Amino acid sequence: MDILVVGGAGYVGGGIVDLLSKKYKVTVYDSLIYENSFRKDVDFIYGDIRDYQKLNPILKKYDAVIWLAALVGDGACAINPTLTHEINAETVNNLIKNFKGKIVFLSTCSVYGAQEGVLNEDSSVNPLSEYASSKLVAEKYLEDSNAIIFRLGTLFGIGDQFSRIRLDLVVNILTTKALQDKKMSVFGGDQWRPLLHVKDVANAIDKTVDGDVNGIFNLHHKNYKIIELAEKIKEKIPDVVVETTPLPFQDTRNYQVSSEKLKAKTGFEALIDLDQGINEVYELIASNRIKDINDPRYSNQSFLQTYGVS
Repeated sequence: MDILVVGGAGYVGGGIVDLLSKKYKVTVYDSLIYENSFRKDVDFIYGDIRDYQKLNPILKKYDAVIWLAALVGDGACAINPTLTHEINAETVNNLIKNFKGKIVFLSTCSVYGAQEGVLNEDSSVNPLSEYASSKLVAEKYLEDSNAIIFRLGTLFGIGDQFSRIRLDLVVNILTTKALQDKKMSVFGGDQWRPLLHVKDVANAIDKTVDGDVNGIFNLHHKNYKIIELAEKIKEKIPDVVVETTPLPFQDTRNYQVSSEKLKAKTGFEALIDLDQGINEVYELIASNRIKDINDPRYSNQSFLQTYGVS
């Protein structure tokens, strides 16, 4: 099976490429927005997903496409909504018109917005950001295609040894701040997030890419309140001070999800727990393996505000 991992050089793609390349012929297609190089021992094609003249003939050579390429995160996507829609949605419209094999697409649980109770794939959606809205448009484009769509929970942890870590994700940044500043600032605290280790994205794709299951599936490990995340980190770093402040108006997301549909259909469930992710980030920061945690490259929003996307 020949697999094209589009956007495979990033935070999520690293673990996916490592895992799948043990079993399949894997090629990465990426524009290296956040990276200076791609050094893994797999085939690599440098390219922009908006360059259809280049991409479309390439697509026809593969049995499956794992579509990771996107502008990710509420803040990053708010910078230029038109560009967000072009990259996150319209490129997917092009994909389905030019590729008839298996598609694995990553969406987000943030499409649920702010709702009470535990939500499943039949629950109503309530996108509160350009990011979530653009992913819903892409889901709609994929509706009648040979595609499995994963609505991911909030990611944490480290996926591989080469790709940059994202320090704009709640568990990763709180752990980093706890170590560096001996202080964690928690906005609100009672809002729910479904957490998911980044390596469990790879595990889910490995389980399903060669199967015949299609449709939309939530993918998470466990639902946590934000304050519970801080308390977990404090167990690892006892001398940290936890400060709670009122929730900023612009971040009103609050949702819990169920991933039982995925388990029932495929047998897969995410198993990597929060402690492992906290320990991974702790070891990375404590051993001074990141020269400057404030470098914009570790935050999607900061990087795009500084350098933009051409």
